[in-house]
Amino acid sequence: MHTREIQEAILKLKKEKDAVILAHSYQAPEILEVADYTGDSFRLSVVAKDLPQKTVLLCGVRFMADTVKILSPEKTVILPVPEATCPMAEQISPERVLAYRAENPGHKVVAYINTTTALKAVCDVCVTSSSALKIVGGLPEKDILFIPDQNLGSYIAQQLPEKNIILWDGMCPIHGMITPEECAAAKAAHPHAKLLMHPELPASVVQYADYVGSTAGIIQYALSCSEDCIIGTEKSIADFLSYQCPDRRFYQLSKRLICPDMRLTTLMDLYQALRGTSGEEIQIEEKLRLAAKHAIDEMIRLGD
Repeated sequence: MHTREIQEAILKLKKEKDAVILAHSYQAPEILEVADYTGDSFRLSVVAKDLPQKTVLLCGVRFMADTVKILSPEKTVILPVPEATCPMAEQISPERVLAYRAENPGHKVVAYINTTTALKAVCDVCVTSSSALKIVGGLPEKDILFIPDQNLGSYIAQQLPEKNIILWDGMCPIHGMITPEECAAAKAAHPHAKLLMHPELPASVVQYADYVGSTAGIIQYALSCSEDCIIGTEKSIADFLSYQCPDRRFYQLSKRLICPDMRLTTLMDLYQALRGTSGEEIQIEEKLRLAAKHAIDEMIRLGD
């Protein structure tokens, strides 16, 4: 089968099975083309709540599919490639957080949404890269444990010096490998381009940015400006922007900014998941789901 034939088969199966396809912005263009909704992990989770379809296929990684199930337990949520995970989501154990809370009962525990369900269940509130500054800044507590991404946490700490933000040793291994030398080289090669960066990049790198923001923020900024841009996040965003604005150039900050887990899902994986011959249905024990949902509900409440 050719790509277009697979896409047409997916669209047909989707209607027959009354299913909806959600795809993270980091997915390949051929998957984004057949998706009903695209965006970051939190947007997809919120969108899923109000959809009439009872079956949701999430093209992304496991914590994203889990978040959809946490907010929509009545829906059948399918992850087309069970092996698609987020390394950062699994870097900190719930037991470590529980031990910290026992020793520091007055501290607030804030979890990046890129975390496992079990870790969300022992935290106070979740945040996204776009809502973290607002939510952390609005918390009455001064002492805050921010997990797992020390790079995003460091960026928030710089913006909120009045807070005592404790960071642990977690980070996105893809964003975390980028160096100041790569930034200097990119700016030297493209001196008239704006450098747009995700706050998951190290602080030593973010200082070079013309704009720092979430995936959605980077896309919005790039679409609204007239200059060429250097994109400091997963390569798929530069690819997407190139399709949207073919008369402009969108350079990749580093060829290493490719997430292997996000790239695991192929169009054929989605097709087979719709046929019911592959993929995994997400199951979450109800007590654990409710505990994790509290942190997400707090994120929605405090982020409005």
